[in-house]
Amino acid sequence: MTDDSYRFHEYSGGCQCGSVRFHATQLHDNPHVCYCRMCQKAFGSLFAPLVAVRREHLSWTRGTPSVFHSSEHVNRGFCKDCGTPLFWEYLEGERVSLAIGAFDTPHLIPILYQLGKESRHPSIIDIEGAELLGTTEEEDADQVPGIRATNNQHPDHDTTGWVPRGTHV
Repeated sequence: MTDDSYRFHEYSGGCQCGSVRFHATQLHDNPHVCYCRMCQKAFGSLFAPLVAVRREHLSWTRGTPSVFHSSEHVNRGFCKDCGTPLFWEYLEGERVSLAIGAFDTPHLIPILYQLGKESRHPSIIDIEGAELLGTTEEEDADQVPGIRATNNQHPDHDTTGWVPRGTHV
């Protein structure tokens, strides 16, 4: 994708329980997945999908993320209540890399780059041109009765007066 119009929109997002929310007025031109071992551990996944936002284009609109100082110069932000990974930041840098999945509209942000490919799990193929088998969320919900009726997840839009639901231990 060469069209960079996705960058010049305002985006909101936040954690799964709604305790932490953010707003970005412009994205950087680097939406990517990172396969490095540190990102794999931080996300508890095989990769971390991230896009940078200049600090002046980012505001935290509800709550404050907790941080883990994952190396001498890097913080990783997350929600202390639900554990959602929210960002990676080089402390001396001008940008914060937000988790694409934490945006309310992640489908509007294209994945353009792959980083740390030497640590990519061998069953993951290059993104470009990938055609993988899969199921829909609706098909998966049919396998777990009542899952939709008991969903405690914050909706994918800004809210006022949201009280996180669910159990926080």
